[in-house]
Amino acid sequence: MNTSRIALVTGANQGLGRALVEGLAARMAANDLVLLTGRSDRRVTAAAHEVAQLPGTRAQVRGRVLDVTDTQAIARLADELAARHGGVDVVISNAVARLLPQESQAERADEFIDVSNTATHALMRSFGPVLRPGGRLLVVASSLGTLGHLDPGLHHLFDGASLDQVEYAVESWRTAIHHNTAAEAGWPRWLNVPSKVAQVAAVRAVAATRREHDLAADTLIAAVCPGMVDTATSRPWFSDYSQAQSPGDAARAVLDLVFAEHVDPALYGELIRFGKALDWHGGTPPVEQDRMLKP
Repeated sequence: MNTSRIALVTGANQGLGRALVEGLAARMAANDLVLLTGRSDRRVTAAAHEVAQLPGTRAQVRGRVLDVTDTQAIARLADELAARHGGVDVVISNAVARLLPQESQAERADEFIDVSNTATHALMRSFGPVLRPGGRLLVVASSLGTLGHLDPGLHHLFDGASLDQVEYAVESWRTAIHHNTAAEAGWPRWLNVPSKVAQVAAVRAVAATRREHDLAADTLIAAVCPGMVDTATSRPWFSDYSQAQSPGDAARAVLDLVFAEHVDPALYGELIRFGKALDWHGGTPPVEQDRMLKP
């Protein structure tokens, strides 16, 4: 078995994902491998080549086409890495579907949910079992991923839920959008809120089944909130970017979790922002964001 460390980042052609690949490649060793993944072969190849040529790059960087909405492709990649390398050491789920404020949230729901949620479930199911001791499996979410951002009538769908139950809740939400009954059920029109809550709930569900074993092996499964980041995906949503971080700056706190010498039990299975766990039950429903959206 090749004992070199293997890292994989989804949605890594640009923005935060690209910065995470650059940081991993700079901080890992020469015989380690970082897989930069995305849907476009051209963009993946170009981005991997560019990162490989950066002065601070130490590890090997390879591009790999991966459409995260293809759950079978995710499973095949996990199996391949397990067969070739004995598992993986770092998996960062970062892919997101770009959405503009003026677009209809309902019309874009399927793509958004597939990229952010169906893919998260598939990555955790496929890569969780092949995560080596001392590994890190991180899902990039946001501070909107805490339960309090949803209507209280929906909390029971995610609080203490199993991964199967989270998956069922997400599909129920999707169906309600298609049937035009989401609003009466309490779902906000802004897709990002239920999506992020579901991502964090999925992380919590998987972590709950592995906590004791993972902590004994110094392995971390968690969701991460990088804070406001100045990227093409997030810029249309904010008028004031004076406090926004560059992708490189935002990546540092995430990478600090990856390279921490030991896992802090207080962070395991939680939504982490700048090294601290956020209150799962915190937050308030984002009424103002709903008002900004196109019906």
